[in-house]
Amino acid sequence: MKKVLLAFSFLILCATAFGQTKEELQEQMAPKNAEIGKLQGEVDALQAQIDALPGWRKALFGTVGGSITEQRNAFAQSIPNNSSGNIGFTVNGYANLIQDKFFWRNSGTLNLSWVRLDDRDDVSDSENFDPTTDIFTISSLYGRNITEKLAYSALAEYRTTVLNDFNNPGYLDVGVGFTWLPIENLVVVIHPANYNFVFADNDTAFQSSLGAKIVVDYTRKIGAINFKSNLSAFISYEDVDNLSNWSWNNSFAYTLWKKIGVGFDFGLRSNKQEALNFALAQDPATATSFDNVNNDLQTYWTLGLSYAF
Repeated sequence: MKKVLLAFSFLILCATAFGQTKEELQEQMAPKNAEIGKLQGEVDALQAQIDALPGWRKALFGTVGGSITEQRNAFAQSIPNNSSGNIGFTVNGYANLIQDKFFWRNSGTLNLSWVRLDDRDDVSDSENFDPTTDIFTISSLYGRNITEKLAYSALAEYRTTVLNDFNNPGYLDVGVGFTWLPIENLVVVIHPANYNFVFADNDTAFQSSLGAKIVVDYTRKIGAINFKSNLSAFISYEDVDNLSNWSWNNSFAYTLWKKIGVGFDFGLRSNKQEALNFALAQDPATATSFDNVNNDLQTYWTLGLSYAF
């Protein structure tokens, strides 16, 4: 009986000692956490000062998405034996030189994807991956500061496809005007003097013109999140309804482990010249002018793994 009481007493003593040790450790942790928070605030302040220094700012990140499927004897559909797959990726990058009196901002976006549907019962069926999304954009913006938030600027922006008919069509905007920098990472370009060069084989659908260029770009990295949103619009002075165009592209990348994470990209686009060119290829007799062409909104999106280079 005495041994039982001794063992029981020993267990109570251990539990009490453990409880006291845990409380003591928690008390010791509290000031350490406060110190960590203070030090992190100091580190963030120093990093903000470093980011504000003149020099280059560079970044490169992207998204990769894809899937492969196969079906056998799926009699509920018209192609019971098939294999399909799709793959796509987006790469966003920028290299910005920020100085006290001027800036030079360069950026580029490449978004490509392919899809494949193989009918195993059709020997003549193509087994190739066919391109679907096909977007390439590169821009260069130079500005001389008037004030801290306003600058004279010149912009050159080029847009085309890579996999399908490179530079057919291709768009080159060249213009001058002003750039407004209302907050950090937000760039607003307003160029009332801009010429939109259009390169294409079909002169019926595509036409170059003089107009205004507006670009709104917000690019930022917050912790593990890379974010970019870019709106680029051209407003034609010669034919605002038919020769104007705009694109809005967005990219998100969240790093989960090391440099690998989840990425999501989506974009919207409107271009009536492209709509007319497509309609002429489908039915030349019906698509005789801009007036009888439906300029439906163009959209795309990609979801998949991301990698921060």
